Formats: sequence, C-alpha cells, structure tokens
Amino acid sequence: MSDARVLLVDDEEEMRRSTAQALELFGLAVDTFSSAENILELIGYSFSGVVISDIRMPGMDGMTLLQRIREVDAEIPVILVTGHGDVQLAVKAMREGVYDFLEKPFTAQHLAAIARRALDRRSLVLENRRLRAVAGKRDDIEARLPGRTQAMVDLRYRLRAIGATDADTLIIGETGVGKEVVARALHDISARADRPLIAINCAALPENLIESELFGHEAGAFPGALRPRYGKFEHGRGGTILLDEIGSLPYDLQAKFLRVLQERVITRLGSNEIVPLDVRFVATSKVDLEAEVAAGRFRADLLYRLNVATLHVPTLAQRKADIPLLFLQLVREAAARYVRNDIDVPPELITEIAERSWPGNVRELRNAADRLVLGLDTKPDEGQASAERPRLADKVAAYERGIIASALAAHGGALRPVYELLGISRKTLYEKMQKYGLDKRMPVTDDDYAL
Repeated sequence: MSDARVLLVDDEEEMRRSTAQALELFGLAVDTFSSAENILELIGYSFSGVVISDIRMPGMDGMTLLQRIREVDAEIPVILVTGHGDVQLAVKAMREGVYDFLEKPFTAQHLAAIARRALDRRSLVLENRRLRAVAGKRDDIEARLPGRTQAMVDLRYRLRAIGATDADTLIIGETGVGKEVVARALHDISARADRPLIAINCAALPENLIESELFGHEAGAFPGALRPRYGKFEHGRGGTILLDEIGSLPYDLQAKFLRVLQERVITRLGSNEIVPLDVRFVATSKVDLEAEVAAGRFRADLLYRLNVATLHVPTLAQRKADIPLLFLQLVREAAARYVRNDIDVPPELITEIAERSWPGNVRELRNAADRLVLGLDTKPDEGQASAERPRLADKVAAYERGIIASALAAHGGALRPVYELLGISRKTLYEKMQKYGLDKRMPVTDDDYAL
C-alpha cells in the first residue's frame, strides 16, 4: 500500500464500489472496507492518508471509528458521510474533531476536493513533525508518556533504546497503565514507522477461526472458505505485529506461534507453501507470564523467545508524584477533543485527585478528566471521599514531622545545627520532637512523611 491513500468504509457494496471508482478517476488511491473494524489496524501515528466513512453501519459506526482514530492520533483527517440529514449528528461530529461532514447525495468532484485538502493537511502535519525532529526534538515520547518520576524516565529511556532495534518486545503492566500507547510509541520511533502496525486482541479472537485470522487460508481450506484470504500476520509485513494480552492465546496455538517467532515464516491453512514474514513482534500482558508458565497455561519456550526485551509500565500507585501533571495534560487533551475552552482546574481538586487511589490507572484518570471537561461530577462517593481525604492540619503536621526528621538524620542527631537551620529555639525543637515521637538517633524513612 502506498503512503497517501484514502481508506473508504461503507457497508453498502454498490455505494462503496462506485465511490471508490469515482475518487480513482480524480487521481486518488483508494482502499475499500466493508466494516470500520478493519480500518483500525492500518491507522498509526505515521499514517499519511485520510479516512472516509459512512456513519450508520452495523457493528462499529462512523462516530465510534472517529473516536478510536483520534485516540491513536487526533490529527488524522476523518470525513464522515450520512444519508440521514441529521443536523445534531453533524454538530456532534464537528465537536468531536471530524475533518468534514457530507450528506448524501454528493458529487464525486466535491468529495474528491475535500479528500485532496485533507491529504494536503495530513502531509503538512507529518512534515511539521519531521521538521521538529530535525530541529532537535527527537520524538514526542515525553508528550505521549509524560511523567517526571524515575519509573517513567527509565521507561522512556528503555523504550528509545529498544525502539532503535528490531528486537521482539514484551510489555508488562496492569490494566489501564497504557501498554498499547507504549507499543505504538515503540513502533512509531522504529525504522518500521511507515509500515502498518497490526494490533491483534488475543482475548477476542474467535477460537474456531483463530488460525485463519492469524495465518490466512486458501480457498476450500474449511467449509465456508470460498476464496483465499491473507491473515493478520501477512497484512503486517514490513511493519509491527502487536499481540495484545498474549497470555490469552490458546495453548495449542502457542507452539505454532513459536515457530513463526523463530523462523519468521507462516503457512496458510490449506496450503503447503511457506510464506516469508518480515515483521517485528510486540506483545503485551497484564498477567505474570512466569506464573502462567508455572500453572501450565503458557509455554516456557515461548516466554523465553518473546522476552528478548521487556518494558514494565508502572501503575499510577508507583508514580503518584506524576498524577497532578498527568491529570492536567489529560484535561487539556479532553478539552481539545470535545472542542471546549481550556479549563482552570482548582488547586484543591488537583490535591484531591493526587490523593485518590486509581486502580484503573491512566484509563480511569482519563475518564475523570473527561467528566470534568464535560461538566460532570469528578468526585467519588462523598462518604468515601471524606474518609480518605486527610485534613489540612494533618497534612501540615506530616510535612513538619518529615522536615524535622530529615534535618536530624542529615546532622547525625546533633540538635544545635538542626534548630539553627530551622530557625526555631532549642525548646521548640524538643517540644516538636516529643509531639511527633522523634528520636535524634532514629533514621529518617518514608513513613516520616506519611499522613
């Protein structure tokens, strides 16, 4: 597939064919799809084309497709088409960042003109990104994976080091931490960035068709196989294959996948012909694969072969200091996505957000940012909030205790330099040490700052 192409989605075959032919007459390269789901595996941060989609379709509709594409890259132009003259739907689409909105019937010339402008805009966006890279901004990893904690600094360092290679990579992390974001960043800074990133949800593959989905098949390979079909592995040739939740891959299929990893070849169902496969494999897992190996649910040899390079994505609990900065960024992104004015987040809300536990990690935090931008309640149950939220006096006391404990540790328990440093009297220092249960011989710990 050449770079600047139009991806056309319409469930009506006649409409799809006639629109594609008309656009090709105006010199545009077009790939057609009968469902929106098939589009997503071709969309990436370096995708240089545009998407034209009908709105009302079975399965994933055009509005949902728009949202999913914007999650990958908000600057990919999406043109939506409807035959229902729905003004409210058009307004909603505009608010959610659609490039343009057309009502049927339309002329091919008009659609082609819009598509050309969208392609020009996308080309300009990609060129600006390249120029920024030449000017010294090597990539946008900091923007995509923000955070100043050591865990995030280490993650970005390892990601860049691995990204420059062609090594297969295993990404480990709990639900909602952003494993797919890491995988897409890994692809986008690699030498394969201009080729497809094919994302495969191993947990969602239909068991009776899983081999056909991955390896493809020849006509007559099984009942209903009327024509040959490429599998997802072949669709990703030259690019990256993302195996999401690799631990869900059926055990009997793991041996076949191991052969693919080792030999970089596949054989379609119903064929004896070996097909070479030039891809990079990236796998994600929210479960401990070593524990799965011990339980007999995952092959040890597959884990060792996959685990050439590993990236551990930290939970929000492991980088609590990043939560305020991350929440503010998510609020800005939500405001842009919903076409709202920038929101001034009150300091007390930021403090409250930072103190909450976020078991759903970044995904849950993003939902809270969306609710704030949409004017919805961002707070948990009031009873829970009041029980979890420390009082100001408690926060001040914890801070003061930590400062004194640190000063005592820094000066080896000598009191004079401590009270001189803190600007208090010897008597005041003694009183505060007694109040907080501090001993000049005690080493400072993280608990000295605990609320």
